Amino acid sequence: MSKILLAEDDRVLRDITVKYFVKNGLVADATDNGNEACRLVEENRYDCIILDIMMPGKDGREVCKFIRSKYDVPVIFLTALGEESDIETGYEIGADEYITKPFSAKMLLLKVNALINRYRGLLVKNGMIVLDDLVIEPAKRRVCVKNLEIRLAPKEYDLLMYLVENKDVILTRDQILDRVWGMEYEGYDRAVDTHIKKLRAALGDYGSHVETVIKTGYKWKA
Repeated sequence: MSKILLAEDDRVLRDITVKYFVKNGLVADATDNGNEACRLVEENRYDCIILDIMMPGKDGREVCKFIRSKYDVPVIFLTALGEESDIETGYEIGADEYITKPFSAKMLLLKVNALINRYRGLLVKNGMIVLDDLVIEPAKRRVCVKNLEIRLAPKEYDLLMYLVENKDVILTRDQILDRVWGMEYEGYDRAVDTHIKKLRAALGDYGSHVETVIKTGYKWKA
């Protein structure tokens, strides 16, 4: 499950956008202040960061420069500043996308997902993640293997997405619990093993891509 940060000082716009992201399967943090945005970036691992330019504390351009000096993560400017010179400056300091207000929440979501997948090296076609005969449609939380839809429980889908989004990266059980179950989870870490077993069974032949790393956790073997 992808995690994004939205730095936007318009409370109504911020709340509406965050709710739309969460409804469509993202985890979203939000702030109205550039200084707070920098702090959150240092304390969290985000898959995409969306910045307004005009906001209290550091402005969006300063935040973008800070991010680019330390992290390799997609950055989108979402701003009312639409002059050609503003857009040129945005790209020059490291933005991946520059979107002017008013905007479509659906189009913003599509751009966010496309950038995240591009950074992760995933092949994306028409909004779908394609791994040979395994196709994932994030907007509908739909998974197909060899053109046949398979039914996954919510946690198994979230687990699959987390593994695929971090292909060839070893994920510990604690990392998986934190991202898929959330910090509030108070159960035992073997819950991960149980859901991995169910996920492998549901994926059939593709279950072999979920590789066990002894005494550590799991990874998606590309």
